[in-house]
Amino acid sequence: MRKTFLRIAALTGLLAVALGAFASHALKNMITPEHIATFEVGVRYQFYHTLALLFVSLLLHLKKARFLVVAGWLFCFGMLLFSGSLYLLAFQDVAFEFPKAFIGPLTPLGGVLFIAGWFFLFLSTYQRSESSSAP
Repeated sequence: MRKTFLRIAALTGLLAVALGAFASHALKNMITPEHIATFEVGVRYQFYHTLALLFVSLLLHLKKARFLVVAGWLFCFGMLLFSGSLYLLAFQDVAFEFPKAFIGPLTPLGGVLFIAGWFFLFLSTYQRSESSSAP
């Protein structure tokens, strides 16, 4: 699982940097400053949780704990829902016709997944290392 999380962290980190550069250079002529700010919040939280996922991957190298795996997946799905919904909301007036009633609830749900991920990371500190047959 640690390699899976490391690979996901590498990809989401790559995307966060690319999307951040895109926001800084290309979006100024496409969307309003308010939507750029929304987009940048998505990038920021994606990057924070990419680093958290990287940290989980490293911890899994040292300690096999089920709660670390749960935390890692919560961070992944939180990025998808929280940052993904903010990206969609930023482009809604330009390219997408999704109703805000559909996209809007995804953002706080993603935030709840982030909070749960941090909670499971905390809980993992109380968990004993599990035996693993994987290298």
